[in-house]
Amino acid sequence: MEILRLNQISPDQIILWQWGFVKITATLAYTWLVMAILILGAWLVTRRISPEGGRSRWQGFLEVVVTTIRDQIYEICHDDPGPYTAFVGSLFLFIGMSNFLIIFPGYVAPTSSLATTSALAICVFLAVPIYGISRQGIRNYVKEYFQPTFIFFPFHIMGELTRTLALAIRLFGNIMSHDKIIGILLAITPLFFPVVMQALGLLIGMVQAYIFSILAMVYIASAVQVHEGVGTGKNGSI
Repeated sequence: MEILRLNQISPDQIILWQWGFVKITATLAYTWLVMAILILGAWLVTRRISPEGGRSRWQGFLEVVVTTIRDQIYEICHDDPGPYTAFVGSLFLFIGMSNFLIIFPGYVAPTSSLATTSALAICVFLAVPIYGISRQGIRNYVKEYFQPTFIFFPFHIMGELTRTLALAIRLFGNIMSHDKIIGILLAITPLFFPVVMQALGLLIGMVQAYIFSILAMVYIASAVQVHEGVGTGKNGSI
């Protein structure tokens, strides 16, 4: 299995099932797996959620995760994190779970596919103007592209496109390169060293999930023009 993965730079090239022109690649299958785990986990944790006493350990863990995400968002935008928590939190949890599952033999992280990371980056690319327009209105939002003069309009557009490309390539490059290094080490060295690298890979995967989510929030915050001391407080108060 590891030799097969070494010969293929992307899980898109690993075809698990094919019927005619219909293909199920490793990228697609493992993306479905990650989504299923997150959906099932969310259902199991929230099915008996209680706003008062008698909280389960899983509910406590969920509250810690959500609170941490909200605090990180607030540190960036200094505004009510509510409108952004679902989107940014979903990015972090999906990327984090995708990278965490590399501890299981045979699993290939879908984030080592440029198709997956590009899709995530496009989601951020679309979310930025959506949040910006909802906060400023379409006229004020579009006007920012012509500041300080209309000459800068193409440069603003290029900036949007290049940072989207950078998001996709950064995540893809880090996860894919580590996956290949692990495959090489498993093929030529004893077990101990690859295990250490696998543990390091978990850390790298979580860091990449954090960086991607933080950058997404930075771009959104710049679009809605939320700065410290402006807008509403953390709990929605003036």
